[in-house]
Formats: sequence, structure tokens, C-alpha cells
Amino acid sequence: MEATVSDERPSAEGPATFREVFAQREFRAVFAAGSLSWVGDYLAKAAVTLLVYQETKSVALSAAAFAVSYLPWLAGGPLLAALAERYPYRRVMVACDVIRMALMLLMAIPSLPVQVLLALLFLTTLANPPSQAAKSALMPQILAGDRLVLGLSLNASVGQAAQVVGYLMGASIAALDPVTALLINAGTFAVSAVLVRLGVEDRPAALSPAHRTHLLRETSQGFQIVFGTPVLRAIAVLVFSAMLFSIVPEGLAAPWAATKAGGDLDAGMAQAVIMAANPVGFILGGLLVGRAFGPARRLTLMRPLAVLAPLTLVPALFDPPALVVALLAAACGFAVAGMLPTANGLFVQALPDAFRARAFGVMATGVQVIQGLAVLVTGVLADRFKIPLVVGIWSAAGVLLMLVAALRWPSQQSVAAAMTAADSANATPGPEGPEGSPAADRPHPAADPVPGQPGENGRRRHAVS
Repeated sequence: MEATVSDERPSAEGPATFREVFAQREFRAVFAAGSLSWVGDYLAKAAVTLLVYQETKSVALSAAAFAVSYLPWLAGGPLLAALAERYPYRRVMVACDVIRMALMLLMAIPSLPVQVLLALLFLTTLANPPSQAAKSALMPQILAGDRLVLGLSLNASVGQAAQVVGYLMGASIAALDPVTALLINAGTFAVSAVLVRLGVEDRPAALSPAHRTHLLRETSQGFQIVFGTPVLRAIAVLVFSAMLFSIVPEGLAAPWAATKAGGDLDAGMAQAVIMAANPVGFILGGLLVGRAFGPARRLTLMRPLAVLAPLTLVPALFDPPALVVALLAAACGFAVAGMLPTANGLFVQALPDAFRARAFGVMATGVQVIQGLAVLVTGVLADRFKIPLVVGIWSAAGVLLMLVAALRWPSQQSVAAAMTAADSANATPGPEGPEGSPAADRPHPAADPVPGQPGENGRRRHAVS
């Protein structure tokens, strides 16, 4: 089983601070490596999109280059993420970084045919699911209690910041030389691999060779535990619902901005402002809510913020100017960021260790599919109706959906029971534990709730209100 690091962890009691989170050496290494990889990813995406357009003058092929990065999640995200459970998480992350570095160097070879470039990009993004799943599963082994929630918030916020920085850097550098942008991305993967290799403790694989079955079966177990466990299912519904509407302003930014041309902003600037607004709001929400409120208050605010998120977009019905649209999108991002890290923290604490990477694959794939469908459906509707009307009504429906999700939220006893069951599975090695037969083959049963009592690993759980 995993190495014990509880002696190095600060107490999980009370609201966490940035200093306490960054005091953890392993978190610093993972945080820095992830930040570099994210910036490099978005930088390369902007560069490849421009490079393909320069070579072909085809908008469709350029869009295909952008869309290729989503295909691995849609084609086999849970399956690829399940691989991460079979090997030590550190080894998975380092191997994925090295593979992506090598492929980026190949992509930087001048005058490659577009088909080869797209194929290499697809192969590069195949490493994303196992790498991100390993990182997600590693986090609860590094941080405990509220430190975990704040750490997840920091990771989510830096991911949004990396998107903004990466796109801006990528567009600027690629305009001069796309190959340079690809080489920079290869360099970020190299540094990331070194940081993880030197800064993260080596732990055994969550799923040992003796307990492996078939990769497809192990993948299906990820779906079973997410949708077969009431608490995890409720969190999944909340997260998927948030993604269903929060992505819409960003996805429709280009045509929405075109309808605002001639105002205070030209169409290009209006599009940039609308697209950047949600990530900026997400960054602020994740950092401010995570820092201003303690664990109990954040749990209390989670469901109201979930309802507030789509509510902030309902005023789009009144066809406001582009700057107001951006403010609405930023407010939506702020609300989503306020509830998402807390929901993620509950999710990982209610999972046995042996399921974390697989469950991450299920959730990440669901988010990708939900976002794509939301943009596709609202885009089709916007061809027949005005965009403000579509966004406003879509968001109003989101309010109703979130109200239902909030009202059907599991009881405090159910949440405590799921966490206790996860602790029990983690504390029981061998055939009865997370690597063994019953816990690894099906969703774990609920144990008797013990609100506020420390789990088997000494981490005190927060009561859910």
C-alpha cells in the first residue's frame, strides 16, 4: 500500500492557509510541474492551430488541430486513466512528461505534412488522461483535510491562469515562429519530469499486479463506483451540471462578439474579453472563497453557489453589451470556482485509494463530453434564435437543474458514511482492502456514520451541512 506520510502533514483541523499547503515539499513539486505543463499545453495548442492554418489556409483543418486535444478523453479517457492505477503515480507522471517532450520535439521538425503534425499532436494528448489521473490520485496522499481542498483550489486556479497565459504567449510566439513555441513546450515537459522525479516520493501502485484483472473491467469499475455510490453520484451530477452552462459564453464568444461589433469594443477584442472572463472569475473565486471561508462555511456555501452560477447568466436575456456579458461570465466562473474545489475534496475523500485514478478518468471524460455537448446544442439553437435569448433560457434551465441537485443532496450521515467506508477500505490491506476482492470489484458499502470522528488514518472529517 501507499507510503505513510501522516507524520509530515499538518493537522487537518481548521481552515488551511497557503503557507501550510506550500510547506509540503511534494505539493510544491507537483504544483510547479503542473503549472509548467499546462502553460506549455496551451502555448502549443495556439502554436499548432496557427501552424496548420499557415500551411493549409484552411479554417476547418485549423479547428481540427484545436479539437484534437479533446479526442483522447472522448475516445478512451477512462481506459487510459485506469492505466495510472497499475503503476506508481510518480512513474506514470514522469513517463507521460518524457513521452510528450519527445513528441513535441518531433512536431518541431520543419515542413512536416499536416497529417503527420495532427497525428503527433493526437499521440501527445494521449498521455494527458493517465498523467492527470495520476496527479489527481496523488493529491490526497500529499495533503489532508482542508489542506487538500485548498490544494485542489490552487491547482484549479493555476489551470485557468495557465490557459490565459498559454494562449497569449502561444499566439504571440507563434506569430513570429510556431516552431519556437513547440520547442518551449517540449522544455516545459522536460522540467516537469525532473521536478516530479526529484520532488515526489515513490509509492507503490494503487492496484498491485496480484489484484489486476482486465483493463476494461477495471475501467468499468470506475463507472460503477462513481454512479453506483449515492454520494459520489450526487457530486458528479453537481459538477457535470455546472459544466453544462458555465462553458457556454466562452464557446459562443466569437459569434456573440460579432453581434456587438461597432460598440465600445471591436469584434476581436470583445471575443477576447468574453473568452477570458470565465477563467479570470474562476481564478478569483477559487482563491478568495478558499481563503476567506473555513471548511464548514465552504460546505454550507457549496450548494447556494451551485445555484448562483447559472443564475448569473440569466440577465443575458436582456442583450447586454460585451463588457457586461464578460462580467456575467466572470461572475459565473467565480461561483463555480467557489463550489468546485469543495465538491472535489469531498469526492476524493469518499473514494478508496485504488479507485481514485479511474474515478478521475470518468469525471474528466464526463466534463469534456458535457462541455462539448453544451456548446454544440447552444450553437445549433443560436443559428435559429438570438444568442442572448439562447444563453438566458439555457441558464434559467440550469438554475432549475441546480436547484434539483441541491435539494437531492445526500444527508450529512450519508456523506460521513461514504468517507468512513473509504477510510476503512484504505486501512484494510490484502483481499479485503482497496486492492482486494470486494472493495476493488464494486462500490464500497456505506459504514455507520461517525460525524466528526477521525478516520482510520487520523484525518478528521468535516461534517457536511
